[in-house]
Amino acid sequence: MSQATTEQQYAGERQLEPQRKKNLIQRLLKQWDIQLMVWPGILLIFVFAYIPMYGVLTGFMDYNIFTGGRIWDNPWVGWKHFQMFFDAPEFYNVMRNTIAISFLKFIIGFPAPIILALMLNEVRHMFFKRIVQTITYLPHFLSWVIVAGLFMSMLATENGSVNMLLEKIGAIDEPVNFLSMSEYFWSILISANVWKEIGFGSIVYLAAISGVDPHLYEAADIDGASKFKQIYLITIPTIMPVIVIFMILSIGNLLSAGFEDILLLATNPVLRPVSDVIDTYVYRVGLSNYRYSYATAVGLFKAVVSIGMLAIANYLARKSGNSLW
Repeated sequence: MSQATTEQQYAGERQLEPQRKKNLIQRLLKQWDIQLMVWPGILLIFVFAYIPMYGVLTGFMDYNIFTGGRIWDNPWVGWKHFQMFFDAPEFYNVMRNTIAISFLKFIIGFPAPIILALMLNEVRHMFFKRIVQTITYLPHFLSWVIVAGLFMSMLATENGSVNMLLEKIGAIDEPVNFLSMSEYFWSILISANVWKEIGFGSIVYLAAISGVDPHLYEAADIDGASKFKQIYLITIPTIMPVIVIFMILSIGNLLSAGFEDILLLATNPVLRPVSDVIDTYVYRVGLSNYRYSYATAVGLFKAVVSIGMLAIANYLARKSGNSLW
């Protein structure tokens, strides 16, 4: 290609730039009602998520909130607080609990809404279907304070429904204090999370299933395919893009084992060896003891690892043709 041709192309592109900008402005003005709904959310995220990001710099300082002055006046210490976290005696226990609880939540909690949505999709009695949907997604709107109190009441040694039932059927001879025994804590925590979120999570998958072409089911039914085969060969492959996207997001949050649920259910210090995760550790050691730089460093470590896991999950998902970017 000659130099003259190249210069002509560049000149043509420069002439098109004002027209593109004009078209973009026209489209934005034409969609003013939609933009009015979008921009408050963008502004909210920018103010409360992006502007405070400069605070991560305190993870590389010996920040003292009581000295006053500007944040830049605090001494820089480099990777000191990260090294302190890696060398802390609680590091192995915190990371083990975080990974184990997150993994259990992912393995059990992620497919649970999909299974519920597939089951509800096969219900033909609309009244019963709506009742089940309402009952299952209502717990999502309850705060963790209420949910934790409910589980504590059910598992209480005095007049707790679980202990009373187990005594009635002869499974135990005397009440068991489940919330003071470390071997039961993970099961209780995962059960509470699944019960609280399974119904609300199924709404997205039910919406995706409703978009499946009904003629596919009719053709499969004519060919003699059973309901299980129709689910396996039609429903699941059709909603797979939605499943993959939510799976990527879940993998990106694998180090977010929980905070409110663990803090409220693990009130007994005996449970700390199996309940202390990164979020509760940051709250207990970093914020409660005014070690803000240390808490920031631990939180930044978690965020960086989560972003890396999100990128890897998205890269692997891209191989199947479904990814976030």
